[in-house]
Amino acid sequence: MVKQSRSQKLTRLVKVQRHLEHMAENELAATTQARAEVQENLVAVVDAIGSLEPIHQIFAGLYSSQISRLTAKDQHLHTMQQIHENRMLREKAKGDRLEENAQEARELENREADDAAIYDLIDQRMAANGKSDPV
Repeated sequence: MVKQSRSQKLTRLVKVQRHLEHMAENELAATTQARAEVQENLVAVVDAIGSLEPIHQIFAGLYSSQISRLTAKDQHLHTMQQIHENRMLREKAKGDRLEENAQEARELENREADDAAIYDLIDQRMAANGKSDPV
C-alpha cells in the first residue's frame, strides 16, 4: 500500500465530510418538501371546512380530525427540519475545519520539501567545492 501524506489523508477526509454534508442537505430538502406538502393539505382541509357546499358540511367532523393529524405531522416535521438544519451546519463546520487542516498540512509539506531542496543544493555545493580543492 502506498503511504499517503497527512495532507492527502486530510483531503480524502474533506471529500467524505463534504459528501456527508451533501447528504444532510438532501435530508433537509426532503423534510422541507414534506412539510410544504403537509401545509398544502392543511390549507385544502381548512378550505373544505369553510366551504358552504353541503357535501363538505357532512364531513366536517372528519375534516377536523384530519386537521389535528396534519397539525401533529407538521409539528413533527418542523422538529425534524430543525434537527436536519443543525446536522447540516455541524457537518459543514467539520468540513471547513478539515479543509483548513488539510491546507495547513499541505503548506507544511511544501515548506519541508523546499527546505530539503535547499539542503540538497547546499550539500551539492559543498561536495563540489570539496572535490575541486587540491589537498
